[in-house]
Amino acid sequence: TILGEEPRPAYDRVALTSYLTEDADLAYPAHDPGVTIRSGDPVVSIDRAGRTVTTRSGHVVPYDTLVLATGSVPFVPPVAGKDLPGVFVYRTIDDLDALRAYCAARMERAAAAGRAAAGAVIGGGLLGLEAARAVQGLGLDTHVIEVAPWLMPRQLDEGGGAMLRRHIEGLGLKVHAGTPMAGLVARDGAVGTVRLTDETEIDVDVVVFSAGVRPRDQLARECGIAVGERGGIVVDESCRTEDPAIFAIGECALVNGQVYGLVGPCFSMAEVVADQLLAQAGGAESAATFPGADISTKLKLMGVDVASFGTPFAGGADGALDVTYTDPVAGIYKKLVVSDDARTLLGGVLVGDAESYPTLRAYVGGQLPGTPEQALFGGTEAAAGDLPGATTICSCNNVDAETIRCAIRDEALRDVPSIKGCTKAGSGCGSCVPLLKKLLDAELTAAGIEVSKAICEHFDY
Repeated sequence: TILGEEPRPAYDRVALTSYLTEDADLAYPAHDPGVTIRSGDPVVSIDRAGRTVTTRSGHVVPYDTLVLATGSVPFVPPVAGKDLPGVFVYRTIDDLDALRAYCAARMERAAAAGRAAAGAVIGGGLLGLEAARAVQGLGLDTHVIEVAPWLMPRQLDEGGGAMLRRHIEGLGLKVHAGTPMAGLVARDGAVGTVRLTDETEIDVDVVVFSAGVRPRDQLARECGIAVGERGGIVVDESCRTEDPAIFAIGECALVNGQVYGLVGPCFSMAEVVADQLLAQAGGAESAATFPGADISTKLKLMGVDVASFGTPFAGGADGALDVTYTDPVAGIYKKLVVSDDARTLLGGVLVGDAESYPTLRAYVGGQLPGTPEQALFGGTEAAAGDLPGATTICSCNNVDAETIRCAIRDEALRDVPSIKGCTKAGSGCGSCVPLLKKLLDAELTAAGIEVSKAICEHFDY
């Protein structure tokens, strides 16, 4: 039984911006008939002794095992004006529906007054830039306000953040970095001005907060389950809480002292718990544990390729070295962090050109087949087929190179869609798909099978 707060079944929250700008359908495929879904009726209390949960409508549901997947809530800083009309968060389909309707109304009002409507997004991280893209796509002049000195400070170094800012501003957005927001000021009964601590004032019609999230752990707190000092439901490596009958997964879970906000680790936790439940149903014990997480990221922000992998900020620590390349004209910034002998890849940042990301990410923690310079300019691409078998290729679904190679050989797979269907590799964010193609080509070539060079083959992902 699945109990959810939103008035609809689960959907792809990663693709929220495409829903707002393209009206995309985010719904997941239909659930198995054996799954009962109760939407729009969240759990409000847990009775651990009686092993029941009670929903907002008063419905009582018994459980043998309970899985908390309550996610997170947007963080809205306690600033003046945060509750004014016209202030939104960017988290659910309902949030986006309300934002779209409000922006349309404010644009009409601004046009009648002979001016352009403007919006501000508070937060220059991954989701903040997605929100800014969406607000701009709705037709508003858009400002991005980031308290850190550069954009995406969790993923990019200063050089990468500066290059990304050049791209973003080239697309017409206005970036205000390194200056915190002091508060919001009303105009005509709704938000009208964003005031920064340096006394800058930005006239706006709408404000979207995307300044991070906090684990949603209230249910666990209220029933006495341990939570972390800074939030998150404490779980062990099997994602089990201190109550043996209760698990927690996703953004609400604190595993090994960390809360993960990326889809890959959340999927991995779900698989661990699913394995535990299946074993339990069969009267056995499961050895499945959370393997840790690859928090590498690759995305296209407003047409700009951005990637971060490994430990991109390790340069200068314990002898680690930074190898960087910058092309201001082309808008490209690349950095690799390598060991002091320049052989082991520790991490990196790519902005403007992330074609080598799949292969480079796969080499993190291992020895580069060539020099860092060759790696920066694609020299490692040809060696993709020689990656160690234990190398994680798909971090979303935790699929390694050997699993993919065995599937290609044992199942006689001949294209990337078949690999995705058989192993689930590439079925998450999709950033590893080019590497799947390289592994496939290497295996087919080794088997003496002619590899198709047709252009369409590379787009049949």
